[in-house]
Amino acid sequence: MKHYFAHEMAIVETNKIGENTRIWAFTHVLPGAVVGDNCNINDHTFIENDVTIGNNVTIKSGVYIWDGVRIKDNVFVGPNVTFTNDMKPRSKQYPDKFLNTYLEDGCSIGANSTIIAGNRIGKYAMVGAGSVVTSNIPNNTLWYGNPARFRGYICNCGENLNEVYFCSKCDSQYYLYNGEISINIQSE
Repeated sequence: MKHYFAHEMAIVETNKIGENTRIWAFTHVLPGAVVGDNCNINDHTFIENDVTIGNNVTIKSGVYIWDGVRIKDNVFVGPNVTFTNDMKPRSKQYPDKFLNTYLEDGCSIGANSTIIAGNRIGKYAMVGAGSVVTSNIPNNTLWYGNPARFRGYICNCGENLNEVYFCSKCDSQYYLYNGEISINIQSE
């Protein structure tokens, strides 16, 4: 008995799908893919073999996830986000290994963004719609544009932090230490 839902118009070739995951129409998941619990994978999505998707992940429509993409828990991937995995693509010529791209816990990627292979999107970071990510993005930061640029700090809840790194929505205080934002006080 399946412990997940797959629409009758979906092609699910892997048996590594977590409980309560929902896979919608015209989605194709290849046999090597791993998908966690309680995920929502929307229509017209393709997931290649060497892909890992954590728990509580939302993947909106029109997203193709290529070999080498690693998505952690509680990640949001907006509609039509584009991933790459080969920096020198040529027809019928394949690298020995595709570059890995990492989406860390709780990050959000806005609609129509492009994530260039080999980059890491940090925990709870947010990438604005239509952005082109060409470098690593630190935890709890907001980036957008082409190329995506740093625009500010963001709380785990998704709100912008003020000039003293405080979130007025959830009353969380953050600290900047050695160029990185943290909700915990760091000591030297």
